[in-house]
Amino acid sequence: MLGKPALTHIDEEGNAHMVDVSAKQPTLRTAVARGRVLMHRETYDLIKADKIKKGNVLTVAQVAGIQGAKACSQLIPLCHPINLTKVSVDLGLDENANALPFECAVDIKATVKCKGETGVEMEALSAVSVAALTVFDMCKAVTKEMTIDGIKVVEKTGGKSGHWKQE
Repeated sequence: MLGKPALTHIDEEGNAHMVDVSAKQPTLRTAVARGRVLMHRETYDLIKADKIKKGNVLTVAQVAGIQGAKACSQLIPLCHPINLTKVSVDLGLDENANALPFECAVDIKATVKCKGETGVEMEALSAVSVAALTVFDMCKAVTKEMTIDGIKVVEKTGGKSGHWKQE
């Protein structure tokens, strides 16, 4: 490969490595990610009525999502451990998801912030992913007919590339 590699986590010889961010200036960085767990109305109604035997699905998934953001660098090998300054995970019920064959969903949004040399997109994605997995885990005794869907970064700020928002 000549010049700078296209992928930042691959060196000139094609080996994986953690990017050196020591020369970067710390900036305030944020990332917002979203996803959802699609389900049938029966499962949705049990979550809404707080009748899932393992406990309150939305509260447990919220805490799990926060833990997921904090554990990101332990799960993704080339992620930097980041001193997060804020993690919020919000879950909402959507009784009209209309994503056939599913009628309903639990919508998940994570917002992560730090003041640092590298972004927090992976931490936001991890938060949404772990929250979604927790919803699935807590409801799988009722049914395994659920789909985790649409996990993506929808906004980020800070760093050299500045502000980006999905249109």
